[in-house]
Amino acid sequence: MSDEFDAAVSRVRERVSPSDEERERLQRAAATVMERASDAVADLPVEAEVLQVGSTARGTWTAGDRDVDVFVAFPPDLDRSELEEYGLEVGHAVLPRGHEEYAEHPYVVGEVDGYAVDLVPCYAVEDATAIQSAVDRTPFHTRYLSTRLDDELAGEVRVTKQFLKGIGVYGSDLRTEGFSGYLTELLTVEYGGFRAFVEAAADWHPPVTFDPEDHGTTEFEDPLVVVDPTDPERNVAAVCSADNVARLQHYARALLDDPRESLFEPSEPAAYDAAAVAAAVEGRGTTPVAVRFARPDVVEDQLWPQLRKSLSGLTEELDRRGFDVFRATALASDGTGGSSDPPVTDGETGANTETAALLVELSVAERPAVERHEGPPVHVREHAAGFYETYADDPDVAGPFIDGDRYVVERPREFRTARAFLDSEVLLDVRLGPHVASALADGYEVLVGEDITALADAFGVDLAAYFEPKP
Repeated sequence: MSDEFDAAVSRVRERVSPSDEERERLQRAAATVMERASDAVADLPVEAEVLQVGSTARGTWTAGDRDVDVFVAFPPDLDRSELEEYGLEVGHAVLPRGHEEYAEHPYVVGEVDGYAVDLVPCYAVEDATAIQSAVDRTPFHTRYLSTRLDDELAGEVRVTKQFLKGIGVYGSDLRTEGFSGYLTELLTVEYGGFRAFVEAAADWHPPVTFDPEDHGTTEFEDPLVVVDPTDPERNVAAVCSADNVARLQHYARALLDDPRESLFEPSEPAAYDAAAVAAAVEGRGTTPVAVRFARPDVVEDQLWPQLRKSLSGLTEELDRRGFDVFRATALASDGTGGSSDPPVTDGETGANTETAALLVELSVAERPAVERHEGPPVHVREHAAGFYETYADDPDVAGPFIDGDRYVVERPREFRTARAFLDSEVLLDVRLGPHVASALADGYEVLVGEDITALADAFGVDLAAYFEPKP
């Protein structure tokens, strides 16, 4: 097995390592960006340092990656509004055809010689614990790892990154909730290479904690904790979901049991069409319901936490009402205008061509016309009397009667079907993310049973992954 493992990893390493020519092209593009940024900084009324950061600065980028990250570090006493103003001024000077994006503060993205460039302002703080914005840590990460990575270990990092990409857990965005580049590098350095990392991960018993600089921080409660070497108050792995930690463990074992290059290659199932969705619904015998609405116009890292919160609130309420949630997922188009399936409101096509949906699969399609409602034990005199008096003269309920030591009534059920509940205004009382709540208030469509085939055009791959789940 050792020879097979080493051979597979060696082939992957060769494939993901940039060629000398590719390195030279990137270095030329980065040098151009750095020179333009330095010239633009020279025209400002303040001093600032231009820094290349990220994987291209640390030599851990994989072949085919075409991203260059350059930061402009301003004095920490500079007013935030001036940081933003000067940062954008430099960004537009370096990337005249670029456009502005916004994280904690605005920055400019664009292209130079075929490379995607992020030009980001930050504060040149003396210590990562004194950051004034989240991006202020990044230069410390680059400096920390540059002293610990040599060419051999950088190659191991590239293999680790490719493995995490292949199994679908690479990326610290809030849709993926996976492993960032910096986290991947720290773990590879911690173990001294890719093989040692996967061998250890296969045997992890979360929560797992690493503290590279022995800061002694203990207050984290995440499944994976890697105390930031540059900032003892931060868990680098905080965004990693328990699902993705477990997924890493599953595929680490799979790789060790049967070394193969396919595990290093991202893959997705063939998209379901409407007929495939209909067949899946019929074969499962459950009742899927979906609430389809216009995708809120927010960035992904704002959207996905709200979608997950809304899905959780919806499933909790459907469970509470007795419809027994089997499984559920949130769906959203990517925000680039690629969706061909616009949301529909009150029978009419909505103006926003980007779609989102909350899909919930139910074990129970319809509930009885009445529901059982238990009161307090009869011996709890005050509360029991109040319960009895509330229902004693209600002609629509059966009871109150005594069952065991409690008063019980059987009262009319508010919603017999999930559709009736989802079609009602009560849906908006569910625990929802604010932008999702606003979108639903503007209108939505309820799909039940085979009606969810209408989601296939926009979410065929997502539906295939849902109906054919894998680790």
